[in-house]
Amino acid sequence: MSASGVLSFTQQGWEQVLAKVKRAVVYLDAACAESLHWGCGSTRLLEAVGGPDCHLREFEPDAIGGGAKQPKAVFVLSCLLKGRTVEILRDIICRSHFQYCVVVTTVSHAVHLTANHVPAAAAAEMEGQQPVFEQLEEKLCEWMGNMNYTAEVFHVPLLLAPVAPHFALTPAFASLFPLLPQDVHLLNSARPDKRKLGSLGDVDSTTLTPELLLQIRCLVSGLSSLCEHLGVREECFAVGSLSQVIAADLANYAPAKNRKKTAAGRASVVFVDRTLDLTGAVGHHGDNLVEKIISALPQLPGHTNDVMVNMIALTALHTEEENYNVVAPGCLSQSSDTTAKALWEALLNTKHKEAVMEVRRHLVEAASRENLPIKMSMGRVTPGQLMSYIQLFKNNLKALMNHCGLLQLGLATAQTLKHPQTAKWDNFLAFERLLLQSIGESAMSVVLNQLLPMIKPVTQRTNEDYSPEELLILLIYIYSVTGELTVDKDLCEAEEKVKKALAQVFCEESGLSPLLQKITGFGVRMMLASSNWDSSINLTFHKSKIAVDELFTSLRDIAGARSLLKQFKSVYVPGNHTHQASYKPLLKQVVEEIFHPERPDSVDIEHMSSGLTDLLKTGFSMFMKVSRPHPSDYPLLILFVVGGVTVSEVKMVKDLVASLKPGTQVIVLSTRLLKPLNIPELLFATDRLHPDLGF
Repeated sequence: MSASGVLSFTQQGWEQVLAKVKRAVVYLDAACAESLHWGCGSTRLLEAVGGPDCHLREFEPDAIGGGAKQPKAVFVLSCLLKGRTVEILRDIICRSHFQYCVVVTTVSHAVHLTANHVPAAAAAEMEGQQPVFEQLEEKLCEWMGNMNYTAEVFHVPLLLAPVAPHFALTPAFASLFPLLPQDVHLLNSARPDKRKLGSLGDVDSTTLTPELLLQIRCLVSGLSSLCEHLGVREECFAVGSLSQVIAADLANYAPAKNRKKTAAGRASVVFVDRTLDLTGAVGHHGDNLVEKIISALPQLPGHTNDVMVNMIALTALHTEEENYNVVAPGCLSQSSDTTAKALWEALLNTKHKEAVMEVRRHLVEAASRENLPIKMSMGRVTPGQLMSYIQLFKNNLKALMNHCGLLQLGLATAQTLKHPQTAKWDNFLAFERLLLQSIGESAMSVVLNQLLPMIKPVTQRTNEDYSPEELLILLIYIYSVTGELTVDKDLCEAEEKVKKALAQVFCEESGLSPLLQKITGFGVRMMLASSNWDSSINLTFHKSKIAVDELFTSLRDIAGARSLLKQFKSVYVPGNHTHQASYKPLLKQVVEEIFHPERPDSVDIEHMSSGLTDLLKTGFSMFMKVSRPHPSDYPLLILFVVGGVTVSEVKMVKDLVASLKPGTQVIVLSTRLLKPLNIPELLFATDRLHPDLGF
């Protein structure tokens, strides 16, 4: 039972898949491709496939089928085998010449029974049987055109994309995000005949939409498989309303009943809602190079957690922008390169200055080993200096191949250091520090009035000014760090001024970015439900103002996100005569509370009971001394942040646990790796309550 279990769990799952892919056409969906990317790399899959005529393909409606000389196909899918997913399977197979089809799903058969509305009692009686998979196997043979052909359907829990030995993400659940108070109104409108929910505190599994419940059950199934791999029986805890639903489902997950009885180890699994603290997600406090790389460089297509590194400097092509797509991009994940992987883990765990020096050291050592004519230079690391080392490898194919992973990380570092966004990072940080002082000394209306002169239309903006998207990030920061608001006339007037300025800026943009299109569509969706509005058309001020009004409703929700908490109500630490005002991350407060030497019963870290025995313990504890489970009781802590986590937060948690209770192992899991711009994208997603499950 070690923290590196997230890597062995993922690799063990992929070994089961790789055993089936020899000389096959392999179809992957995006989430499975991302798990492979971080877990063992596409090279490992290509080696397992072998043969010159075999191909990897994206699983999509227009995917190319298998030719006459390609009789075998393997489909690796992160979604339920139902509805649209099955239709795409059918269409691909029908236009192919397959005689042997293997379908691997990351969703367990038990969850497929739930999705097909099989009652729990009936599902329990089917233990050891897999009728859903067996029926699909028959269909596969039918689509291949011969019932004597071979079809296999089975489950492999490819849940994780392991970023580091102690840190992993869940790509299939990148869109899963905690609820906001406005979602309560939407839930109420969907259940007019039932008791009205008063607040997020009333939300439980019986009140959520069927799609969201099913998405949670898919996640829980994967987490149960992880606990099985680690050999632990888990005690589940939660901070936040959606986390409580997930933790309760895991605690009472029926297929795990026998596993829990025989598990040798114990672990605490603590779920935390991201929305309780968005300050850390949009803030720029993190002194970490990887965070800056993720924010500056473009996203790797089809991925949520990796970026594109421009590799053109290692070629003979000119560096004009039109050549950028000629050369395949590099990336951060170097799962099959031991040296590059060691550097990557060092970058995750060190501050910015030490990280860039570490990159330089690795490049110098690699160049020396290859006997390249390197000129040593000390002092501050510059992008030009790194590029001069990297270009030594340019005309030496052997050296380039030996150190390809290291060169990708080196180029990512150099490109980030000279990126305009990195210079702006310090501007953000300075303004956030100013905001922290202002929040303690002034009313919210004064803070908003400070922001007002920074809201400029495109015709008046310079590169140093904030774009509309960046202004949204600052607003989210302000409302999240401030917490519950006292709504008065001054606040309403200040908000109205900011709203009008923002609405005008949105109208005057020469072209709305995808995020602004989403926000303006989000804001006017009720009004436009019956019209064919095109979001690319310039907004009128009226439509823009409606969108901004709804945006501020969300900001008020963010400010009130901790209102139901008693202990973790604030992430703001006021200043005094010796210390400036500061931000104290909610995750830090949670970990400090878990490992508090006096082990108090936390009112906000709620233990989710698993069945009658735990309920009896809770009842008896009112009358006699019965100890309830505490999250610090066990040698392994799994902390799951629902809605995304930053690299700095992961490092903070790891370091805190090591200092507060040495010897305790910690694994940090989350739905995705965050950069500031991700938060408005997640906040204004219209499918939070109705996730697309592929059917």
